[in-house]
Amino acid sequence: MTTSTTAESSASTPLFDLQALVVAVRRRRRLWSAMALLGLLAGASVAVLMPPPPTAVTKVLVAHEGDQPNDTGTLIRTDVELLGTTRIAEKALRSLKSPEKPEDFMRDYRGAGLTNNLLQITVTGDSDAEATARAKALADAFVADHVKRMRDSASAESKALLDQRDRMRDELAQVNKAIGEGSPESGPKASANMESLFARRAELTSRITDFGQRAAEARTGTPKVVAGTQVVDAPRAIRHSLPKAAATNAAIGLVLGLVLGLAVAAVGTVVADRPVLRREIAANLGASVIAELPRRSGRPWRRRRIRAARERLTTSLARTVRGSAEPVSLLELGCARSASVIALELAEALAPDGPVVIVDALPGTQLSGRRPKPGGPTVVSGKDAADLSHGERRFGVGSVAPGTAWTDLQYLGTQTVLVVRAGHGSAAWLHTVARQLADQGIPVIGVVLIDPDPRDRTDGTLWDGLHTALRGHSERQARQKNGGGTSHAVKAVGEGQPRTERQPMWATRGPDSDQEAR
Repeated sequence: MTTSTTAESSASTPLFDLQALVVAVRRRRRLWSAMALLGLLAGASVAVLMPPPPTAVTKVLVAHEGDQPNDTGTLIRTDVELLGTTRIAEKALRSLKSPEKPEDFMRDYRGAGLTNNLLQITVTGDSDAEATARAKALADAFVADHVKRMRDSASAESKALLDQRDRMRDELAQVNKAIGEGSPESGPKASANMESLFARRAELTSRITDFGQRAAEARTGTPKVVAGTQVVDAPRAIRHSLPKAAATNAAIGLVLGLVLGLAVAAVGTVVADRPVLRREIAANLGASVIAELPRRSGRPWRRRRIRAARERLTTSLARTVRGSAEPVSLLELGCARSASVIALELAEALAPDGPVVIVDALPGTQLSGRRPKPGGPTVVSGKDAADLSHGERRFGVGSVAPGTAWTDLQYLGTQTVLVVRAGHGSAAWLHTVARQLADQGIPVIGVVLIDPDPRDRTDGTLWDGLHTALRGHSERQARQKNGGGTSHAVKAVGEGQPRTERQPMWATRGPDSDQEAR
């Protein structure tokens, strides 16, 4: 019974791998750390190089005739807008005897409503004294303008009420005259007419009294508004602390830089699609991760740990090369220097068995530029490899970076170990490498992962890749000795039924995606 590898891969692959994103962003900590540091320095520099201008502040208590306890701040917002008019600015400049234009002066101050009746005025100037004088002039101009508007409003209201009272008095005089003259006729109709005149006189008298009282109340309310509108906090200069401003700006810059750096790192990670986790690299290459080498570190205990890991890797590769009847190559992706060091250490481990020759196909002078050591391995280029004798043990070192001559890789070795730097190649390129090696008939023994994430706990083993894994070497050799050849299918344990192995991820890609990867 066979299984559908495409359906299995689609079901097991998540749409968005948060763990891979977190690991990739953490690996780009140099980027977001540098941006956070740049934001910190920029914030501190702004505070030092661009200090705030001298500033003065004053507070004005503003009384309104229509004040209500449930006011939502509409009146004080109106006062703020009135403060920012050319009329107030012109009056303040006139009291300062300044030739500055009101439009220019309006850019140097602002108002803010602290409560429903408290207005704060903030003014800047060339010096503390000038800023304080400007604040005082603005406060006085605003108070004078507010009082004048309240008085004008009260006078207009009082005048309108008095005019209405006077019109009522004229009408009352006419009614009294009509009552005094009486009606020449007698009878029920004349009596009803006199009653209506008396009722009208009573109504007019009441309304005249009411208008008089309202006019008096309008005039009485103005002194309360005038007395209630005053400067409650004298203008004073604001003292700026340079260390405090620098620390505040630096903290803001640090946070902004860190957020921007994390965002750039996250977006770059998603767009680049460069696998970092072991399971992703193994799945995209179709080969298991057989060893890891952490990046170099200046800490002594970590150097010892890296040295021990390198020795284990060399021993494992030497055992593989000795036990293989076919030549083995090392192919690097994003780590030419590490691959050259591994090749040299591998050659030193194989030296006791006889002369060792390294076929160098790496870009640059990682191997060819080194100074040869007495008794050390011989490094030759690919064109000189044909002149070597068959009695010498040799292995090739090449690259699978973009621009690789794929047809030349089989001359470096018919089997290969990939040396890949985590997070270097994109998923599409890893698919391309796996497909090209398969087309050339070069099985991948395993992957040596350079600079893995130290917090990665994923499994980099392909459990159904026995035909290429190191743990399947002995079984393949036994089958080859028995004449069975190399099989790409293994029997299921326990049931004894044949099972088709799961193909690597690149094998399930269609022609369109493969063309895209190429």
